[in-house]
Amino acid sequence: MIVITGAAGFIGSCLVSKLNKLGYKNLLLVDDFDNNSKQKNLLNKSFDKKICRNDFFEWIKTNSPSVKFIFHIGARTDTTEFNWDILSKLNVEFSKNIWNYCVNNEIPLIYASSAATYGLGEIGYNDDHDLIDKLRPLNPYGDSKNIFDNWALKQSKSPPYWYGLKFFNVYGPNEYHKNRMASVIFHSFNQIKETNKMKLFRSHNANYKNGEQLRDFIYVNDILSVFLFLFNQKPQSGIYNLGSGKARSFNDLVINTFKALNKSVEIEYIDTPIDIRDKYQYFTQANMSKLKSIGYKKPFTTLEDGVMDYVTNYLTNNYSIY
Repeated sequence: MIVITGAAGFIGSCLVSKLNKLGYKNLLLVDDFDNNSKQKNLLNKSFDKKICRNDFFEWIKTNSPSVKFIFHIGARTDTTEFNWDILSKLNVEFSKNIWNYCVNNEIPLIYASSAATYGLGEIGYNDDHDLIDKLRPLNPYGDSKNIFDNWALKQSKSPPYWYGLKFFNVYGPNEYHKNRMASVIFHSFNQIKETNKMKLFRSHNANYKNGEQLRDFIYVNDILSVFLFLFNQKPQSGIYNLGSGKARSFNDLVINTFKALNKSVEIEYIDTPIDIRDKYQYFTQANMSKLKSIGYKKPFTTLEDGVMDYVTNYLTNNYSIY
């Protein structure tokens, strides 16, 4: 049996689909299944059982399933969440319990960390373990992820193989339910369809022109590819960046969205809100040398190809499900 937490969410549900296509159907799905907004993410997918995250540990204690691998993708991912009790419970304590279950039962583990741990990138975007306790995230969500990364590295006992993956800006199908936390591509598609133009934040940094703020955008298909590489090959354990390794501008992203929709480009620049202006990231780019050093060789999807696939094969088909 393979356990997937966050299974009804964006990346988790795409993983369920991918595993199904590879013949894996003995899956235990864990999530908050009371959230009706993401229920269609699991339509037509095969699995053994769904367990509410609040009941998960009691259920596995009572039923003692034979678990082969755990993908711990579930988390509170809202970067505007300031209730530390929620973040501590879901992103720190739940993750510690997952880790300890894997240790006690000798189960390999992949868990979701985040590029939000890097803050403004003052010391770069390198996934060197020696730098992790020096990182200064910009929000409580990033803090919660960094706290767990540091905790994991300090443990004297660990799962037989484990991987903490620092996701950069992930986009792709099955994110329709994320509302304001969905990717800029998702919001661009909807805004362009409605108004024939797109609003982007104006630059308030003299080193960057309007819309030329840079992010490392990674297509969800590449996330799944790395998952399967680690799942099958089980290379050296540790914390790894997971981005494309190439920063691209918001202008690039939006222009490619217009192109996929066969519409003329019209971008309006608006002021970045005062309350986030001093914490706004103008550049993120994953250093991917560490993942490549353990044998991952597959090229990452270009922004052009990823946007075209996402828009034409999913968004224009009424948010078709992966």
